[in-house]
Amino acid sequence: MDFIVANLDLLMFPAAIVLLLCGFPVAFTLAGVGLIFAVLGALTQTGFFASGDLGFLRALFGRLFGLMDESNEVLVAVPLFVFMGVMLERSGVATELLESMAKLFGKWPGGLGISVAFVGMLLAASTGIVGATVVTMGLISLPTMLAHRYDKRLATGIISASGTLGQIIPPSIVLIILGDVLSNSYLEARRSVGDWAPTPVTVGDVFSGALLPGLLLVAIYMAYTLFMALWRPDAAPSATHLGETPSVRHLLQVLLPPLILIVAVLGSILFGVATPTEAASIGAVGALLLAGQRLSGTGAAPQIAAVLGVVIVVAAVVTFDLRVVRSDLPLADRIGMAIAAGGLALLAYGLAVSLRQTWLSRENGVPVLARAMRATTRMTAMVFTIYIGAQVFNLAFRGLGGEETIHGFFSALPGGPWMALAAVMLVMFFLGFFLDFLEIVFVVTPIMAPVLFAFNDASGQALFHPVWIAVLMGLNLQTSFLTPPFGFSLFYLRGVAPPEVSTGDIYRGVVPFVAIQVLVLGLVMAWPGLSTWLPGVLG
Repeated sequence: MDFIVANLDLLMFPAAIVLLLCGFPVAFTLAGVGLIFAVLGALTQTGFFASGDLGFLRALFGRLFGLMDESNEVLVAVPLFVFMGVMLERSGVATELLESMAKLFGKWPGGLGISVAFVGMLLAASTGIVGATVVTMGLISLPTMLAHRYDKRLATGIISASGTLGQIIPPSIVLIILGDVLSNSYLEARRSVGDWAPTPVTVGDVFSGALLPGLLLVAIYMAYTLFMALWRPDAAPSATHLGETPSVRHLLQVLLPPLILIVAVLGSILFGVATPTEAASIGAVGALLLAGQRLSGTGAAPQIAAVLGVVIVVAAVVTFDLRVVRSDLPLADRIGMAIAAGGLALLAYGLAVSLRQTWLSRENGVPVLARAMRATTRMTAMVFTIYIGAQVFNLAFRGLGGEETIHGFFSALPGGPWMALAAVMLVMFFLGFFLDFLEIVFVVTPIMAPVLFAFNDASGQALFHPVWIAVLMGLNLQTSFLTPPFGFSLFYLRGVAPPEVSTGDIYRGVVPFVAIQVLVLGLVMAWPGLSTWLPGVLG
């Protein structure tokens, strides 16, 4: 009994995992385990519950109000990026990209696999929603690959892995949440060791840091597929019955709109023109315009007018002083305000037409706009409900003395800080077999990250760059979608795979791609510049 009381903090994790495996909802499991163990702590007078009451949990309200505080704009980007991804998926962007790239690359050995990786990269930078990407590619590409005698394991592996690229290639919901959590952990950890002026880390820094590792991952996926096609030609043969190679004009029509949207969203973040939240609003508006154009079938005049309106507004902002609250408004600035108002009117017109079209266009009798809004609401509610449950879990864990236990464990490891880093990566990797990325981000990261950020180098600065740690964790979390038995990407693909593809084929097919992800994780760990060079250049 004494052993159980002394280790109540550590017992919270196996208890949560067992309940999750039994099928209980994640958010309520985390909150319930936290409350139960807090009560046990009060009954046994353990840690901060030594007074016998649950007063330590009052800090929960401060944390939740901090989440909803008007100054915390970062997480507002989550529903906006979700809406952007859902709207693009509903508008048929993924379908057109897959079909066009398959015709373009398919006649090469391994070309279908390469086209899947390429489209996965584009969808990651535009939609970022794993479930929608895997299901779409599974429905469209997998039957085509099997019809051209692709090895079932290679085909399912490349689809599952490419579908998860949205977790590491920005703009990524995982990176937004991870960046927000790590920025707070970094500041607290540095202040705890006497560094009162640490350089803050932003979500934009994390985005720019993850870009090169994400593209490296795509390149190795393609290289592996090409290697398999050359080493075992029967595993990835040429596809000769896909129709004519698409024309340059058709490729431009398919590729340019999403590429322009990607450049507008990512470019505005990476070059500091807009915050992630502002860029997310750009993405949501752009996705709505693109969906309206694709669903109308009557031309793109309203959407072109909207884009022209944006250009006019930007030009007016750069050329004139548009501040209204001034005692003196020169005639030139009044003209600039009128020009900007005209640009806004064009934007409003294009948006109104697109909203109408997405409402009139129906999918199984339900308006496309309504489906997108419902999907956005469900996903956003899930994320923040899990956040609330995770806060209860974290507070109970800290109240039982868990933070000191973790810090003591990592500090006592032989090998010092680098062994602590390896241990954190290993723990996150194995937890990915059983937990979703959200539980790991909200529960595990705030507990383990401060330990890493508290280590100093010889000059007294942080030993581990926060962006580097964020990218390492992002790559690690991506594997949670691919690792059996509970990798969500595997479940998504299993749901749409033909009967001749077994679950065993999917599980075995993803193993080489998990190894590739571990390889890239090792490369980034060995060469931190892969993740810190671009933020340094842009910063």
